[in-house]
Amino acid sequence: MGTIKEEAKNYAPTSTIKNITELPAIDVDLVVFEDLEAEFPYKFIEIDDNRYKMPVSVLNSLKSIIAAQPELKKFKVVKSGKGMDTRYVVIPLVG
Repeated sequence: MGTIKEEAKNYAPTSTIKNITELPAIDVDLVVFEDLEAEFPYKFIEIDDNRYKMPVSVLNSLKSIIAAQPELKKFKVVKSGKGMDTRYVVIPLVG
């Protein structure tokens, strides 16, 4: 055991939660996980040991898009607003 100072210097988080909007394209076949032990449970995808939060509003939008375009392979998410005014727009990508 070390001091708090030593532990702090050596600390490396095991995973980082990022926003799905940071990704240039998302494959629809990625696995969605759920962290039920977090203070506020959330869904996420994992890429290169990084967690990207998957808002349920994105899943809801994708449901409609996939119903209209079942061949959809990739999409992008754009975020606007902050806090309670946050909105996500799902953009289907072609090719």
